[in-house]
Amino acid sequence: MRKKLAPILSLALTAGLLAACGAGPAEEKKTGAAAEPSATAKTGAVNVYSARTYEVDDKLYADFQAKTGIKVNVIKGKAEELIERMKREGQNTQADLFVTVDGGVLNNAKKAGVLQPMESEALKANVPDSLRDKDNHWVGLSTRARVLVYAKDRVKPEQLSTYEDLASDKWKGKLLVRSSTSTYNQSLLASLIELDGEAKAEEWAKGVAANLGRAPEGGDRDQAKAVAAGSGDIAIMNTYYYGQLLNSKDQEEVKVAQSLGVFFPNQETTGTHVNVSGAGLSKYSKNKENAIKLVEYLTGEEAQAVTSAENFEFPVNPKAKKPELLQSWGDFKTQQIDFAKLGEYNGKAIEIFNKVGWK
Repeated sequence: MRKKLAPILSLALTAGLLAACGAGPAEEKKTGAAAEPSATAKTGAVNVYSARTYEVDDKLYADFQAKTGIKVNVIKGKAEELIERMKREGQNTQADLFVTVDGGVLNNAKKAGVLQPMESEALKANVPDSLRDKDNHWVGLSTRARVLVYAKDRVKPEQLSTYEDLASDKWKGKLLVRSSTSTYNQSLLASLIELDGEAKAEEWAKGVAANLGRAPEGGDRDQAKAVAAGSGDIAIMNTYYYGQLLNSKDQEEVKVAQSLGVFFPNQETTGTHVNVSGAGLSKYSKNKENAIKLVEYLTGEEAQAVTSAENFEFPVNPKAKKPELLQSWGDFKTQQIDFAKLGEYNGKAIEIFNKVGWK
């Protein structure tokens, strides 16, 4: 059943392609994309504008359709472009839900006026207050910790401590991290601006940039592979990428993960930086009730366990079962900051990265 539904449900239209083609609803229909708003309103289908690109999401959408009979259409693209598209479409938007991977971006969508509150007792029961917008404009679907991975044959975990320590001279030429254009890095720096102040955050970014073993290139998994290859001893990366490597079908990737250790920084101070992936209800949703049903399903114990087991993200529902790998890391202290601050300081973070030469 799932195999038959998946091609119908998952429609990947990048916003870049749409922008390049000037594509609107008419062009999308030619490719089999989401139907016209009036049509979806009649059928009750839920249209999801998503910046997440994981197979497990498509699987869960298919499961939801199989269980409820409510069709889910997915249009994928970059978060900022999807927000602009929702603004441009206004009341005629096809979007029922907006899904993305960063608390700051979720808050930007709220500030852009493209979302509305989701009133649901089930969501309040599924997701703690700290992982929901205070006005219920978005709710968390998963969390991901930005940690340090290290070469087990060259670094001892007792040598590691905090993000701030990475800027010290002892790590000269030993650090690896993706570029400053990464939202993950921008939000990490934004969190340090919030916690340590702008001056110290800039000092940290300058120190890390000076300690890099090579110019930033590739994604998080590429940093792990480079540590295993000896280009550096420590990389900053999200835990779920480590989980993907360790459970890869490619045995070389498994070997990479097995050569690395995972360290949760700042356990004695401000906690490990954690970001949230979440969903918001479109301000002009044509199928509000069904859209909320979908988010309730995605934050339920069963779907949360699937997300965690297959994508190695941390569940937002505290009752959901975590896979053995995540359980092996145990509980850890997390940063306690308002996710809205990640968006508020995003521009300043980019300014600092450019100033200190973190490419």
